Amino acid sequence: QIQLVQSGGGLVQAGGSLRLSCAASGLSFSSRAMGWFRQAPGEEREFVAAISWSGGIRDYANSVKGRFTISRDNAKNTVYLQLTSLRPEDTAVYYCAAHPQRWNGADYKNFEAYDYWGQGTQVTVSS
Repeated sequence: QIQLVQSGGGLVQAGGSLRLSCAASGLSFSSRAMGWFRQAPGEEREFVAAISWSGGIRDYANSVKGRFTISRDNAKNTVYLQLTSLRPEDTAVYYCAAHPQRWNGADYKNFEAYDYWGQGTQVTVSS
């Protein structure tokens, strides 16, 4: 059974930090790119960050660039998202997702390109 199990998240004041984790099982984790997306109430799911199978390629949404860091540990089948300098507008449910390819420069920002998803974790940033 393929699972992506998320942990981390919670309530933090503006300027604070959090780390999200996403542990994968049942799939060939080291052969897949991974992504993080978020969805605020009443909003569409939006791209946050993505990382290639080896970690050699990373990209971020402009809104989080310089504040968030995506990383992975293939030995632990886990992808991370470090969130720093958090702002109230970062409040959302965050989702990790597994892409079916090692990297695809054409569609890694498109949530429909991902085939497995974590359960989501709430991040709330108070002002």
